[in-house]
Amino acid sequence: MNSKLIERDKYIDEALMFRDTDLVKVVTGIRRCGKSSLLALVRDRIQSEGVAGRAFVTVNLEMRGLGIRTDDDLYGYLAARMSDEGRTYVFVDEVQRIDGWHDVVNSLRVEHDCDIYLTGSNAYLLSSELSTYLSGRYVEVKMLPLSMGEYLDFCGLSFAPGSSVASTPDGILVTFGDALRRYLRFGGMPAIASLDVDQEKHSHYFEGLYNTVIVRDVMARERNRDQRKLTDPDLLGSICEYLADTVSRETSMKRIADSLTSAGRKTAHGTVGAYVKALEDAYVFYPCSRYDIHGKAVLKTLPKHYVVDTGLRKYLAGYRGGDMGFVFENAVYLQLLFEGWAVHVGKLYRSEVDFVAVKDGRTMYVQATDEMSSGSTRERELAPLKAIRDNHEKLVVVRQGDEAEEVDGIRIVPAREFFLPAP
Repeated sequence: MNSKLIERDKYIDEALMFRDTDLVKVVTGIRRCGKSSLLALVRDRIQSEGVAGRAFVTVNLEMRGLGIRTDDDLYGYLAARMSDEGRTYVFVDEVQRIDGWHDVVNSLRVEHDCDIYLTGSNAYLLSSELSTYLSGRYVEVKMLPLSMGEYLDFCGLSFAPGSSVASTPDGILVTFGDALRRYLRFGGMPAIASLDVDQEKHSHYFEGLYNTVIVRDVMARERNRDQRKLTDPDLLGSICEYLADTVSRETSMKRIADSLTSAGRKTAHGTVGAYVKALEDAYVFYPCSRYDIHGKAVLKTLPKHYVVDTGLRKYLAGYRGGDMGFVFENAVYLQLLFEGWAVHVGKLYRSEVDFVAVKDGRTMYVQATDEMSSGSTRERELAPLKAIRDNHEKLVVVRQGDEAEEVDGIRIVPAREFFLPAP
């Protein structure tokens, strides 16, 4: 298991982008993706400047020994530790555990010279209400588990340009293909990002993560909200497993309900929708809406869902083989999110493009495939891109294949080039 802190520069830079402003920095994401470590890294980065008069206050609200149970407790704890000589940097972990946390934050902003950083695992208590709670004075850092590049850092692997082999600190040679297969199988949760992890260790770890997210972050949260109450953890688990099993395929609440009914559990479409939304809000699954390439419009029906971590998907699906193409597509989706793209599923008449990615006025069409060795597979992957008549970038990302090439303006990109782009 990996216990050391390794800097994740993308998220550190995002958290520090609005440093020393009135904006509250809120880090959100699934449990155990590294939010607490990020706060520690940000604190270390600022504290290393050695400016006299500054104070640093860190609170993890999952630690009962602090005696913080209410918003008054939280305010009192933080206010008592403010510097009289300079700015105070405040770091509060799992802030959603305290009702009224937003009143505390707003009061501190008004009354003290402070820079505030928060984390939270529950999207409903944070993302969907931040604007109301913090009056628009916040920025959100949306954190994912490790990207492939970060995973290699955690494993102590560095692939030199042009080399497909790297050596671990212990002198073990690892190919990029082998590292990618491990990443796709075991995922990017920082605590188990190691070449020593096997299926038994992985299963034990994800059993605890699954139970924590499903039981504590989803079921308990919904019972406290005015929306539809979730009262059946077994049903939630069944829906979670269904979504994991159908990653990269269109999601229909009716289809899920019909599948549950055929398995002997009659469930209404609306109920299914409430449970799916709860899984989205807990950052377990990400909905990917369809985009009509011809009509240039986002479609509201039949999105796809991708799981936040391929290791979680493998755990839920029972570590079976034969589904590498779906898992690889999921990993490509997560990499695009990591790089800051807004991602949709592309629809063009009767054909489909895996992803339409948009960032900073740039549009890119992306196909993801396990291999393109046969002529039929090659034509199947290229045909939807060839049918698009605009001049935006088009590429096919291939897991198995080392040579980059271009076909009719479409780039064929090996996985290494996609996941480890040149600086």
